[in-house]
Order: sequence, then C-alpha cells, then structure tokens
Amino acid sequence: MNVKIYSIILTLFCMIASISSQSVFDKEKIQNILNKSIDNKSIFGTVLTVEKGNESWSGSAGNLVASKPYFIASTTKLYITAIILKLRAERKLSLDDKISKYLTPEIMKNLHVYKGVDYSCELTIKQLLSHTSGLPDYFEDKLPTGKSLLQELSEGKDQSWTFEQSVEMAKGMKPKFAPDTKGKAHYSDTNFQLLGKIIEQIYNNKIAVVLQDEIFKPLAFKETYLYVDSSDKNPAIMYFKNKTLDIAKAMTSFGPDGGIVSTSEETMTFVKAFFNGQFFPKNYLQELYVWNKVMFPLEYGVGVMQFKLPAFFSALKPIPAFVGHSGLSGAFAYFIPEKDVYLTGTVNQINNPGTSYKMLIKIINCIK
Repeated sequence: MNVKIYSIILTLFCMIASISSQSVFDKEKIQNILNKSIDNKSIFGTVLTVEKGNESWSGSAGNLVASKPYFIASTTKLYITAIILKLRAERKLSLDDKISKYLTPEIMKNLHVYKGVDYSCELTIKQLLSHTSGLPDYFEDKLPTGKSLLQELSEGKDQSWTFEQSVEMAKGMKPKFAPDTKGKAHYSDTNFQLLGKIIEQIYNNKIAVVLQDEIFKPLAFKETYLYVDSSDKNPAIMYFKNKTLDIAKAMTSFGPDGGIVSTSEETMTFVKAFFNGQFFPKNYLQELYVWNKVMFPLEYGVGVMQFKLPAFFSALKPIPAFVGHSGLSGAFAYFIPEKDVYLTGTVNQINNPGTSYKMLIKIINCIK
C-alpha cells in the first residue's frame, strides 16, 4: 500500500476513534447541575442516572448517594401498568373489561354515582389506567374533614389505611365526571388502588408478591421492593419543605399507587425494559400515547405520564417530551424518544416536586 494512502487511512481511523470515544454526556456539567440543585432549604439531596445508547452515568449530591434506595412514590404506577399490559399480552384480561368482572359487589356498590346516575358497573380497566374514570382521588381530594389525606400527612399525622378504607374514602367524595367524558381526566390514586386489587384477584396473590415475581426477580433487582413494613428504615427519608417527613405507616398503605422503594440504577433497568418490550409487545406503546391534561404541564395517556412544555416556553431551545412517570416525592423515570435518552432519580421533596423538572430540563441540554 502506498505510504501516503496508508497515512491518510490511519489519520481517518484515528479521527473516527476519537469521535466515537467522546462521551454523549457532559458529566461535569450534569454533576454541577446536581450540586446547584441543593439549597439545604427545600432540596437536601438528589440522585440521577442517565443513559443513552451504551453509555450510562450516575451521580448524586447533598445527602443522597447513587446506591441509596428511596421512595419512588407514584412512579410505582408505571410498574402496575407493566403488569396490566403483561396480563393483556397473556390474554388474561382486556383493557375494555368491566372492572366488575374482577371486583366484589361490596367494592362496586356506589363506587361511581355522578349526578344521580350509577356508573360503577360501566367502569373499565382502561379508564382506570388513563384516569378517565372520573373517580375522585382518595389521597389528594378533600375528605369530609375539609382536609385531604395528603394535607394530614404533610402536617406529620402519619397513619395507615387498608384498600377497603381507601375505596370508602373515595366513595365519600363526589366523582368529577361521567366515565370517558371526552377530553376529561382526573388524576386519582383510587384508580390504581383498584388496579392493584384486580391484579391480586387474577394472580390470587398479594401485590407485593406479584411485583416481586413478575418484575423484580426477572430483572434481578436487589434493592427494589414494595414497602410493607413501617419499621423498615432503609429508604431515604423524604422532606416536606425544610423538615424530614417520617410517614412510614402511610408508605405501607399506598401499595400499587405509590409504595415501591428502589434506586435510580434499578429504576433505570425497569424503565428501559418497559419501553423496549420486555414485559409486553412493544407495539402496545403507541396505544398508550393518547394524552389528556391532568395538571400543567403534565398529561396522562394509558398508564403513562408525559411532561411536555408548550413551544412558547422553549422558543430558544425546544424541550423534547418526557414519557414515563413521576411521583409526589420528586422521583422520576422518563424516556425521551426524540433523544433516545432515559432519566431516573429523585429530588426527595414532597412540597415542590416540580423542582425535578427544572433540573431535568437543564440536564437534557447537556446530552448530545
């Protein structure tokens, strides 16, 4: 081979090797963002795992470390969605099934009575998944006391409740609309309490065992589990404003609507499995992306959440849509299809979970 040609080929090879070896993450900038998010007034600790292609990075700041388990709160709902879709793939249920097929008459009685019409036996699994059932939220909507359960917990009044009690609390509230009213959705933890019970009926087992057998074991998780023991002090304690909030009894009660404990790295493994067809056929995903507004700037599909800012919020540098789920504790598990990026972690703050989105917007701009 001509020496000159050989030299050119070698130079090109070195250039390609140099480009391929460059990180898709600006790790120093991302770590700096994590560090700056800690103000020791509301955010005391944060942890993040980010992945694109074959490259993954985990970091933390404040009083959290990457290996520390934390409450993923309502991100739990994504795991419940995975099980429901797995059951659908196995033809053990249909999303159009009436929930009365799986739940007892006691549960169904007066579950959804709106403007004098009883819609209880018309409710479907899909309506629960998409929060289009119109059912009130036993957790955040007001109780007859004038306060919500969330308000009581935020004031330090830790308490536990059963599935039956969560349903009774919901029955004591007014539904928001008739099921499947066009364009309407109301985010309600009651929906996922009911989905959890349906799963238990089909598997004839507790939801903690089903999650373990169907998700945690197949993914070889060591730090992920459903929180059921209030004496368990392993998860990072959450904050409400500038104070720690020990609500262990409550955390044992959320179950399918918000009771999973995990780490950012194991959550990453799960969210990748969810969006890559490990639990159900990947072509199901497009059916989930039917968005209704629930709380700005969040929209809800069928068992999945989307964070999407309007174009005028991001005129200088458009912000892509985040699809997955987040939780009241500031936990998040998102896939960004436009960039093929996954982000998982938490800011561990109940009072202002929106802080996590501000942080994520800055982080996504550090990824090529």
